[in-house]
Amino acid sequence: MIRSFYSAVSGMITQEAKQDVITNNLANANTVGFKQDDLAVGDFGDMLLQNYDKIVNGKNARNVIGSISLGSRVNGVNTEFSQGSIKQTDIATDFAIEGRGFFTVSRQEGNANNTYYTRDGHFHININGTLVDDSGDTVLARDIQTGALGAINVGNGKLQCDSQGNISIDGIPRYKLYTVDFNDYNNLTKTGDNLYRGTTGAREINANVKQNFLESSNVNVVNTMANMITTMRTFETNQKAVQSIDESLDKLINQVGRV
Repeated sequence: MIRSFYSAVSGMITQEAKQDVITNNLANANTVGFKQDDLAVGDFGDMLLQNYDKIVNGKNARNVIGSISLGSRVNGVNTEFSQGSIKQTDIATDFAIEGRGFFTVSRQEGNANNTYYTRDGHFHININGTLVDDSGDTVLARDIQTGALGAINVGNGKLQCDSQGNISIDGIPRYKLYTVDFNDYNNLTKTGDNLYRGTTGAREINANVKQNFLESSNVNVVNTMANMITTMRTFETNQKAVQSIDESLDKLINQVGRV
């Protein structure tokens, strides 16, 4: 009975964690380029139940009764990197990648410039004339003349970008957006602000870039709401199981055997 109590409680903990993931997905349903998460759930394995009540040839023999689950556990959170819908905005500093790939940005953190990756192409030009994301991180590109990796200096000029990510300022080719991809997306970790940090495996690619467009979140609100309802019902089922087990234990301890 104690084992069943722990199994039901572990189920509640798992469903609570799943609810947190679903809630975060819904909160970011309108976030540009957001990729939904899914909770990976595993189990603690099964325990074999057996006794020696069976008599064979006058001796007690092992009798396998069956197995009992020891409950569920959270194995991690997986990100779904499927393509969101591409929507036209007619804003020159909005960019979307159709297909695979990520934009690359640089963030000043202490004395270091750290590199992050994102599908959020909602950029703008700051007061210094540099193309940045919503958090002020510098959008990285290669200088067409030197090949050096750095910021995109737009100034007061007119920015134009072709499908290969080549950027012209006032009609003069100047930069190429630094877009990368990963063979294994498990190397990517969400760090907040709709950014990812890649551990290994980043390689430069010629992504299909669309100017004046943004990629929507890949969260399906209807399916996510259905998952939320299912999760809540599963949590309530485990909760009722815990209450039932608690009542049974109370009777066992306080009533059974009372004179």
